[in-house]
Amino acid sequence: MPRVPHWRRYLRFWRPDVAADVDDELRFHFEARAEELRARGLAPADVARTIAEEFGDVEATRRGLREIGERVERRRERQRWWHQLRTDLRYAVRGLRRTPGFAAAVVATLALGIGANAAIFAVVDRLLFRLPPMLDAPARTHRVYLGLPTPDGDGEFFPDLLPYPFYRQLADGTHAFARTALYADVRLPVGPEPDAPELPVETVSASFFGFFDAPPVLGRYFGAAEDRPPNGSPVVVLSDATWRSRFGGRADALGATLRIGATTYTVVGVVPPGFVGAATDAAAPVAFIPISAYEAEVTAGQRRGWWTSTSVNVGTMLVQRRPDVSAAVAQADLTAAMMPIWKEWMGDGPLARFRPRVVATSLLPERGPNQTSAARVAALVGAMALVVLLIACANVANLLLARALRRRREIAVRLAIGVSRRRLLAQLLTESLLLAALGGLAGLLVARWSASALHALFAPPGAESPVLGDTRTLAFVGVAVLVAGVLTGLAPAWQAGRVDVTRHLRTGLREWAGRSRLRVALLVLQGALSVLLLVGAGLFVRSLRNATRIRLGYDVAPVLTATLDMHGVRLDTAHTAALRERLLDAARRVPGVERAALVSTLPLRGGEVGMLRVPGIDSMTWRRLPDFHYATVSPDYFAVMGTRIVRGRGIARSDIAEAPGAMVVSATMARTLWPGQDAMGRCVRVGHAAAPPCTYVVGVAEDTKATRLHDDPSLYYYVAAAQMPPRRAVLVVRTHGDAPTVVESMRRALQREMPGAARVAVAPFADVVDEETRSWRMGATMFVVFGALALTLAAVGLYAVIAYDVAQRSHEIGVRITLGARPGDVVWLGVRQGMTLGIAGIGIGGAVTLAAAGRLAPLLFEVSPHDPLVYAAVAAAMLAVAAAASVIPARRAARVDPNVVLRSE
Repeated sequence: MPRVPHWRRYLRFWRPDVAADVDDELRFHFEARAEELRARGLAPADVARTIAEEFGDVEATRRGLREIGERVERRRERQRWWHQLRTDLRYAVRGLRRTPGFAAAVVATLALGIGANAAIFAVVDRLLFRLPPMLDAPARTHRVYLGLPTPDGDGEFFPDLLPYPFYRQLADGTHAFARTALYADVRLPVGPEPDAPELPVETVSASFFGFFDAPPVLGRYFGAAEDRPPNGSPVVVLSDATWRSRFGGRADALGATLRIGATTYTVVGVVPPGFVGAATDAAAPVAFIPISAYEAEVTAGQRRGWWTSTSVNVGTMLVQRRPDVSAAVAQADLTAAMMPIWKEWMGDGPLARFRPRVVATSLLPERGPNQTSAARVAALVGAMALVVLLIACANVANLLLARALRRRREIAVRLAIGVSRRRLLAQLLTESLLLAALGGLAGLLVARWSASALHALFAPPGAESPVLGDTRTLAFVGVAVLVAGVLTGLAPAWQAGRVDVTRHLRTGLREWAGRSRLRVALLVLQGALSVLLLVGAGLFVRSLRNATRIRLGYDVAPVLTATLDMHGVRLDTAHTAALRERLLDAARRVPGVERAALVSTLPLRGGEVGMLRVPGIDSMTWRRLPDFHYATVSPDYFAVMGTRIVRGRGIARSDIAEAPGAMVVSATMARTLWPGQDAMGRCVRVGHAAAPPCTYVVGVAEDTKATRLHDDPSLYYYVAAAQMPPRRAVLVVRTHGDAPTVVESMRRALQREMPGAARVAVAPFADVVDEETRSWRMGATMFVVFGALALTLAAVGLYAVIAYDVAQRSHEIGVRITLGARPGDVVWLGVRQGMTLGIAGIGIGGAVTLAAAGRLAPLLFEVSPHDPLVYAAVAAAMLAVAAAASVIPARRAARVDPNVVLRSE
């Protein structure tokens, strides 16, 4: 039997060595039996043979005993661990019950930090990280965007809605993809009722369902034969919720019919529960219909079929790379496949200069090239929520550290009676983890309470951001609790590990430990992080203030918008014009309405780019100019919107089709095209024709924010609707009072004029403007909330530190007062300490913020990220809070009775 190595015996001081114990036990039995046999007179060879016969296969016996021993030892370790954990938890609970105020303060602080992070995570996760469920091979699935450069070559625009010929070109001309599909999210009336609600519906190609590992729970998915252009088949696959709500979850729903939009569809299948298709940022679709059937309905009557037209955007393209193809190779394959169409459009010269491309990126829209500023602000707010959690952890760590300092004598006594430092550290960490767990539970309630407000700020309409019922959010809270518990427990554990048993048993509480460097560092960290949040709040508040105070060039509050959705109703040009006139008349008859007009594109909705030629301006000069956007408007448009005509006139009723072409240009456009000259009466040739007739400038309007609030070039012009009938039109209505009060009566009046299944949606124009200011509103709101929370936590932390210092220095303060110190001197002693800590936090936080503030510049509006007024205001606020948090405990110290303090010592 081999001897146990010497080094293995030392493992038993850390944990039992089962293998060594088994070897020792077997060796004992072997040696005892051998000694017995030798005592009987057996020869050594006979002894070995007898032992081998009696004990059998020694290695098998050794393995079996080791397995049994290891199982027993693991069970004992679990029992010891659970016993130790229960003991530590009982001890922690008893300690917290003795100090309920302290426990409540810690739990409330952690609840605010963890709750804010949970609520933000629920939103940011859905915007930036969570892919649709049941997606097969999500890492290889992409959303496709076309890169169409601007004429000046300075930027690119990536539309994700493609014409059907583009989709076929990319699908048939590439070899890097295992599958391709087309889809679009629309809202359609679902049900046979005249007032059926508009619900989300996903129009998809037959290949769409192959992207998901989601076999139907009933029936089947529609196939390629049912999704063949031009008309497709009127079949529908229902969501699980629709199947249960409309058909009671019955199997005989297959073959039933459901009216969606203007078409009656036959039910062929039901998707599994939780399947939402490609919907990532909106409500789950209630049904899935062939994209060809939908397009045949909505484009009926057009001169060119939707499947051959390059001007009808049909849907978003999905691609799934083959496993052996990289993302870069797949993207190059897409760009090469698109080249023939780009060459036909642009020619070889512009193609070589602009280098257009096709981008295959994440399925999540906010992670693609069209990422909105709201998503960027959401990600930034998520980072700031982590800063708040750090501040909360620093605050709690300071409180726990102060508690550990007060318990030094208790800790010294426990160490003196034999408690190991390892056991002591485990108890302290258990206490901090218990507090963090309680804070996490309370934080879930905070997150649930604030979820609706965050949803309204960040998430698009119809989307949901659950907290309590979401596994990923709950897992995030669990991680946050663990991190917070460890971070807050490290400081008191480290302090407890430095306790000198002899010294602290002798001095007890008389030794002053108020100037703990760790406590000071934690407090300065809180102040620095608070400066970071407060500067962000100040910058976003100023941005929002600037955005809401600028002159837009039109009024917002008294204006309503009415958008027409024909839902497949086919009208020729004459009947379309007649319908629009009836709608204008109906709008003017609604009580509270002053004027009504038509416009092809609402301001801030991206005006159409016009093709212009101006006599006297050569082609080289023209290429250097930015895009010119335009809108087709009816008479009274400028009066409805409140846009001032600074020279000439607006579009008049006399600007009919037979009259000379009339246009109104913006003031900046007039200065750009005719610098130092009068723009009135100038000839501008509008259109794609070789020699279009002149359209004459009849007026100059004030500049408007027509395409965006930030850096709008204001190169905008307006043409008469009677002379250039728009394909689509939006009604704009000016009311006498508050526009939202007229929304419902306006909707009813206009809906009565709409033919068939066509519908009208009425909304205040303020909603459009609010959407443009949404990112600044979000940033201002969240930064102010987080900044106020951080400032409050920093003030509480500073107050706790000064109060603790005063309590520890009561003997020193008593001596000072006895020697003649005035109360003001004692107050200044505490205030000076608080101000010193505040200035340190301001200095460090200000330096870090100045270094990082440049990244905020794209999210701000007409304010510098290094605005001195903001930094000065934050510094003043921090100093004021530091002074206020210091003066209360300092004044309490000034009222100390030196006789009482000195006698107690």
